[in-house]
Amino acid sequence: MSLLITGSIATDHLMSFPGRFADSLVVDKLDKLALSFLVEDLEVRRGGVAANIAFGLGSLGLRPTLVGAVGADFVDYRGWLERHNVDCSSVHVSDTKHTARFVCTNDSTMAQIASFYAGAMSEARDIELKPVVDRLGDVAYVHIGPNDPEGMLRHTQECRDRGYRFLADPSQQLAFGDGEMIRDLIDGAEILFANEYESALITQKTGWSADEVRDRVGTWVITLGASGVRVERKGAEPIVVPAVPETEKVEPTGVGDAFRAGFLAGLTWGVSTERAAQLGCLLAVYVVERVGTQEYTLHRQSFIDRFADAYGAEAAAEVAEHVTTPRP
Repeated sequence: MSLLITGSIATDHLMSFPGRFADSLVVDKLDKLALSFLVEDLEVRRGGVAANIAFGLGSLGLRPTLVGAVGADFVDYRGWLERHNVDCSSVHVSDTKHTARFVCTNDSTMAQIASFYAGAMSEARDIELKPVVDRLGDVAYVHIGPNDPEGMLRHTQECRDRGYRFLADPSQQLAFGDGEMIRDLIDGAEILFANEYESALITQKTGWSADEVRDRVGTWVITLGASGVRVERKGAEPIVVPAVPETEKVEPTGVGDAFRAGFLAGLTWGVSTERAAQLGCLLAVYVVERVGTQEYTLHRQSFIDRFADAYGAEAAAEVAEHVTTPRP
């Protein structure tokens, strides 16, 4: 069964500032904010939430289908993803716009200032899912990640209308969406993904309590940064999984996307929710240890060994049954 991964496909421009942004902020002058920071380096990397998740799934040996909108400049990026086992046949190519671009600066405390150019992503609203599902024949889940808002709403409603099981992951769009939009995006999802701050935004903007959110989704997965992840279900005790210790903390962009890839891999393989969350935490640490969201390479045995170190030999043995040798 296939996974449809919808959402942004972008190029990341990542910079590092050696100081702290907070030292340059004057609280009572924020309405006149005008700052520039002299950065030490610039890394241009492949990114976008949907592409990052698809890359992670492909690296674990699955073959996800990427659904999104790009510009004509996507040619090299397409080749990269296809070499990593990602089906790009259903990616829409714009005639007029460039592929989306994420520009982000991190300071020495890992605080971020970022901007995002949507570009071709705005044409995601023109994509219908049914032809993709018809081509594949059988789809386990449709992951609806941050994307053109109209596209996200269209995909969500189409999943409801056609009975496709969908996973809600509004992420960055929560800051811009109003309560009505957010309610439409998450109601009826099999799984809702969010971090702690996004979870607070969801309850604040929708007007729903945490219990009411759990009433409307099958599972609520809340990432907790360095503290790991908490998985909640109505009427059940939360499952809390600790993070995997990193060997070094280099750059946080894309960590949540890698977590989702690992979790979705576990979901597809049919392992327990706890094991899926552990998979997500392990894959996430590979991203934080590098600059760029798709710069890691998985080697099967070292991946399994690290899983065992973090969560025990028995847990690692369950995962080892499914992880295949990654593509080069």
